[in-house]
Amino acid sequence: MTGFHEILFPLDIALGSRGGPERRTDVVTLGSNREKRNARWARSRRRWEAGYGVKSFADLAEIVEFFEERRGRLYGFRWRDRADHSSGPPGRAPAPTDQTLGQGDGARKTFQLAKTYGGNFAPYAREITKPVFGSVRVAVAGVELDLAQFAVDETSGLVTLVTAPAAGAAVTAGFLFDTPARFDTDYLDIDHTGFEAGEIPKIPILEILP
Repeated sequence: MTGFHEILFPLDIALGSRGGPERRTDVVTLGSNREKRNARWARSRRRWEAGYGVKSFADLAEIVEFFEERRGRLYGFRWRDRADHSSGPPGRAPAPTDQTLGQGDGARKTFQLAKTYGGNFAPYAREITKPVFGSVRVAVAGVELDLAQFAVDETSGLVTLVTAPAAGAAVTAGFLFDTPARFDTDYLDIDHTGFEAGEIPKIPILEILP
């Protein structure tokens, strides 16, 4: 990913943000009052408003420094989504069987981390490209691998196994992850009316899709 800095947006501020996934759907109402719906985007895209997380002058100064080093919208960064940053359910540590990455064929050794949402009707698979360092656990056919048996590229989410899994063997993984994101503005509108603190009403953050 070009134009990207492998640095985490200030965590305390991110945890006070507001936002989530966005999709784009065309809805046409026919003369019969029935609807036709068409998905314009194959993948969702997340956006957040981080201004809610700025609670002090120190927070404000930290954001200004972070914004300037990223040159506004120019460079991306890691964003920790409080509501969605784990392969498993909230409050539980990642397990090596949380998510299915694929099946072995006796030759393939590299698998992309992914998280699947739903499963009964139309499951959605999301590519995970920014796993948290040291958090990835991998299993083949339900048996967890030792750390020496696989390698993880934390900048792309690619998992490479030392030995290719046998044909039909499920490759699964558990992990924590960040979302690649960028500022969605080149201007910070800072309010200095407070004596001991200021605020930045709007700090729009937008996910960068792989």
